[in-house]
Amino acid sequence: MNIPVSDLNRIVIIGGGFAGINLAKSLKGTGVQIVMIDRNNYHTFQPLLYQVSTGGLEPDSIAYPIRKILKNLDDFHFRWAEVERIDPERKLVHTNKGDVQYDYLVIATGTKTNYFGNESFKDYSMPMKSVPQALNIRSYMLQNFEKADDSTDKEERLALLNFCIIGAGPTGVELAGAFAELKKNVFPRDYPHLNVDEMEIHLFEGTDRILPPMRPNSSKKSLEFLQNMGVTVHLNTMVKSYDGTVLKTNNDEEFRSRNFIWTAGVTGAKIPGLPEEVLLERFNRFKVNRFNQVDGFEEIFAIGDIAYMETDDFPKGHPQVAQPAIQQGKHLASNFKRMLGGKKMEPFSYFDKGTMATIGRNKAVVDLPNRGSFSGTFAWLIWMFVHLMALVGFRNKVVVFFNWVYSYINYDKAARLIVRTYTRKGES
Repeated sequence: MNIPVSDLNRIVIIGGGFAGINLAKSLKGTGVQIVMIDRNNYHTFQPLLYQVSTGGLEPDSIAYPIRKILKNLDDFHFRWAEVERIDPERKLVHTNKGDVQYDYLVIATGTKTNYFGNESFKDYSMPMKSVPQALNIRSYMLQNFEKADDSTDKEERLALLNFCIIGAGPTGVELAGAFAELKKNVFPRDYPHLNVDEMEIHLFEGTDRILPPMRPNSSKKSLEFLQNMGVTVHLNTMVKSYDGTVLKTNNDEEFRSRNFIWTAGVTGAKIPGLPEEVLLERFNRFKVNRFNQVDGFEEIFAIGDIAYMETDDFPKGHPQVAQPAIQQGKHLASNFKRMLGGKKMEPFSYFDKGTMATIGRNKAVVDLPNRGSFSGTFAWLIWMFVHLMALVGFRNKVVVFFNWVYSYINYDKAARLIVRTYTRKGES
């Protein structure tokens, strides 16, 4: 890679997500050379991907160029590349664009979709972990509505209008709620000659309640919200197979659907090169100490979703959500400053700010640590404020705010565009 040679310590950061971006920003003024590598040239605000997939927001509202975010850093270099392997003995990162040397390496690659070894899910489902995947869902949804509007085969039309969402975590719940609002407020106007009541939304969850990470009261209230919006929720239900048309469950149920959206789990986006013993195989997360150093390596760190740190409060590692990634990024930057200044590093301690999820218009749930939980309009306003303030870039905040105001006043979602068609495996 063509990166200027420097006498400064070089910190290579793999990944421009919440962890990597906050680390790099917090390293300003440290007197190091920073190299960031990512497969995309933009940072994605993943909590709002579901709004892109359901036509509520355009993708550039939740994505922001990495170079622009970090433009004020001294001696910063971004490289658009895919990391192929780490060579810890030679302190090299191998990419598809060449090699880069490091003094310190930070792995912040986040997660990818976990299909739990089922290839049919991987072949026929639509995941939602990136902007292109969210656009695939949006296009495919609209394509299927266009086909349904033109179909004379009732059985095929019902399959086109049946939406099956696998996994009732925050992403699945928010997506189901967004589809329900489209069914109620948007599609009847877009397709006046189509019986939109034929549209079905099914949400499948393998445990006994939705939103398992949240408190039981929040799960119960969210379930009530979804059911009142017309979503059919299947608890204690595992999907056994899907062939592109027929979905089968462990309860011997079958559903015909052309829309199979996978939000059931994630696994760490690991990088080859490090010893197997530093990887928690079940979750593909690198084992780290309280300073985020990968086990056995003083100069290699892992932060965010890819890092597995056991503490007394979190014996199974920190939750794979934005706040631990943000806090670890900022804390590691502080530790780099201390370490390079000849001081001892300080252990990381996670401050839990709570958990929240939105189900739809005036409907959300919020759990606050040591303060209980609440739901409804106030929770929905808090959810909107927190997510709006967390967006990167003033323009994105303004665009998203006005989109939300427009949608609230007009009961509309303006970004219902098929900008490129999506063809699933087995279709032409």
